[in-house]
Amino acid sequence: MATSSTVQVSLPMPKIPRARRSPADIAAAAPVTGERHVLLAAPRGYCAGVDRAVIAVEKALEHYGAPVYVRKQIVHNLHVVSTLEARGAIFVEENDEVPEGALVVFSAHGVSPAVVASAADRNLRTIDATCPLVTKVHKEAVRFAREDYEILLIGHEGHEEVEGTFGEAPDHTQIVNNPDEADTIEVTNPDKLIWLSQTTLSVDETMETVRRLRARFPKLQDPPSDDICYATTNRQDAIKAISPKSDLVIVVGSANSSNSVRLVEVALEYGAKAAHRVDYASEVDEAWFEGVATVGVTSGASVPEVLVRDVLALLADYGYGSVEEVTTAQEDILFSLPKEIRAKLKEAGDDSRGPGGRITKSDISS
Repeated sequence: MATSSTVQVSLPMPKIPRARRSPADIAAAAPVTGERHVLLAAPRGYCAGVDRAVIAVEKALEHYGAPVYVRKQIVHNLHVVSTLEARGAIFVEENDEVPEGALVVFSAHGVSPAVVASAADRNLRTIDATCPLVTKVHKEAVRFAREDYEILLIGHEGHEEVEGTFGEAPDHTQIVNNPDEADTIEVTNPDKLIWLSQTTLSVDETMETVRRLRARFPKLQDPPSDDICYATTNRQDAIKAISPKSDLVIVVGSANSSNSVRLVEVALEYGAKAAHRVDYASEVDEAWFEGVATVGVTSGASVPEVLVRDVLALLADYGYGSVEEVTTAQEDILFSLPKEIRAKLKEAGDDSRGPGGRITKSDISS
């Protein structure tokens, strides 16, 4: 007779909502001088590459059906990932976790040729959702390696984007993590040297790294065009504009989002008295509002606008109902969906692109 066995499952403790102090309690703890208001940075939130990658997974689920496997997080945002999981996406770390012959989407951060090859070995059907701006850096790495340049890749070792770019030319590439490493890194041929970078870095820190590299290697060449993407630059410029006027800055974004983490650093560097990153409005500590008249708000390039609205609603509850949007750039960039998705949509007669990631004035007032 077969015997049954008991499998013990460890369940996480349920989260208990934290009891918030009232607006009156906060006001009593530290009176505010002046009118409470919010400076809302623009641009913020979804960039074109994130928009494209998220829609690619949504359309894959719609037309291929669940499950759709995704290697790594499609973009670095907890809310986006959990929402797609609820619709049938399965996120994996490596291709060997995907059943042979199944459909897998490569994330917006890009993959190395070795990852592409391993997918082919397992007969996986692939959709490449790599951001076109990351693809541009990959092509630069291939080109300069072919021309026998030594490549200094400025970026964070271990980040998925850096792993993908490094994998295009590992024998020609060294990673430079920060300005201090620029002072110690050694190269083989300083006369044939070029730098490339991760697309989501701090613009100021990257330029400092380049300055220090060039002080040691005067013939260091620049990439043909900026590697740091337009969205990263624009969001950093916007936070620079509001930080000097902000007693507190709240950045909406996930801990593994490089560009979101950088926004907190930039806010502090440019004059914000305090700056914090949160995934959700529920993570905002009302104690941060003590003595605060002006709150700056922004979000990283992989953050849907609904999460920002939740933070604004919380702020309104605490007396910060006046919102001024501070715009430093206009964005109208859209990228075509991955070719595999475009072909599937054409086959199905689906001429919809899906929701866009642009932010307009009407979005704020509605």
